[in-house]
Amino acid sequence: MSAPPSPSPTRWFKALRRNRLGENCMKAGPVACTEQLKRARAAFQAGRMVKESFRQSQLEALVRMLAEHECDFVDALCRDLHKPRFETVVTELILVKNEALYAINNLSKWMEPQRVERNLATSLDECMVVSEPLGVVLVVGAWCSPIQLCLVPLVGAIAAGNCVIINPSETSSHTAELLHRLIPSYLDNECYHVLLASTSDLPEIVDLKFDHIFFTGSSADGTKVAQAAARTLTPISLVLGGKNPCYVDQHCDIATAARRIAWARFQNAGQSAVAPDYILCHTEAKAQLLQALRCALMHFYGSDPRESRSFGRMVNAENFARVRDMLGKSGKVVVGGQVNEAEKYIAPTILTDVVEMDPIMQQEVLGPVLPILTVQNVDDAISFICRREKPLCVYVYSSNSKVISRVMKETSSGSFCANDSILQSLMVVMPFGGVGVPAVWALIMDAPASTPSPTGSPACFVARASSASPTCATHPTRTATCRS
Repeated sequence: MSAPPSPSPTRWFKALRRNRLGENCMKAGPVACTEQLKRARAAFQAGRMVKESFRQSQLEALVRMLAEHECDFVDALCRDLHKPRFETVVTELILVKNEALYAINNLSKWMEPQRVERNLATSLDECMVVSEPLGVVLVVGAWCSPIQLCLVPLVGAIAAGNCVIINPSETSSHTAELLHRLIPSYLDNECYHVLLASTSDLPEIVDLKFDHIFFTGSSADGTKVAQAAARTLTPISLVLGGKNPCYVDQHCDIATAARRIAWARFQNAGQSAVAPDYILCHTEAKAQLLQALRCALMHFYGSDPRESRSFGRMVNAENFARVRDMLGKSGKVVVGGQVNEAEKYIAPTILTDVVEMDPIMQQEVLGPVLPILTVQNVDDAISFICRREKPLCVYVYSSNSKVISRVMKETSSGSFCANDSILQSLMVVMPFGGVGVPAVWALIMDAPASTPSPTGSPACFVARASSASPTCATHPTRTATCRS
């Protein structure tokens, strides 16, 4: 029997190249980061990212990676979070693709110098603001949306001409391993790197001195990273978890509100930083809302959500135990409540008789549990929201435009959305983050068809600058980093 034909030289060199490129990604910790940072700084100083054509090609390669390996990403997220294919495609892959395509279509305009208004003394001068890259950026992703929270900042950083080191969350290990395997095969190997490091290594890694840091995660870990960044005066963008309130007015389409809240709260098994964390319900709407939520959960996941292919699981045993313990010490279970430790399964659960001091109200849930508190009117809801820490998102459901306007104006949050949930985070043209980052944004969706829109139009998008934000010249993507 003749020997099988040897692979062609092209295939052999391709395999050799992939193995070599993957070696650096397999290293973990500050030692590997030092090497990657050295290579990235050398590439930045050589000006590899200056040309528009280079940035364009890298963004196109990122889109191609997502398209060619869609099944791999779906499989990785299924392993990490039991995430359904639909949720992975819509909330992760399409979102990143849209960000990249938006950057590709606007890159030329963003790179043009911006002329500024002249005064009498400079009337004969040429005045303009030129945006240039900062340097090497560190992106620290979170496990709840591991593709989106790693690659959306990467898109902005590429568009702005920076080199990037990505540190995916070790909690979503299958997705992290997939990113460190694929990215070297699609993006420039000197400018863009993937680092596998644990959360405990982050302060030491930050001490290596980057030009900017994007961090998404818990407040505790964010505090450690911010303290480490302060030692080297490194600018940092933090997106931290929090408790997002959702006020349900008595004057709204309860059925529509229940469906939209249930989808937002229980997709990805409730493990989302922008989902409604608790409901402040008008007392007159409570009974009707509970019934509508029951119907919505039955429609989405059937009589036994454990058997549904559309419902996920807790990411690990630690998060399962944390949510289970809060569930047992807070309020009264009126829907769900079933748990299975072996599967890390917690059923979609609704709690009533919840008080402000219950454990479920002291920290971000990050699980399929929705507490309901009652208030007498919108004044009570606003007061409740304002005496707590400023949330990442505020939601309100009402057909009364005055109620919507009051909640938006009298509360402070990273984002605001009326008559829908989560959709504001899918808007490519709006920035993302909590209070104190370069911008906050608001999305007012149209009310149900039976009521007029709050603004008299199908939808109204409102963006506002944060008075506490730093002044900088930055490309108008969510995470582009430049200096003027």
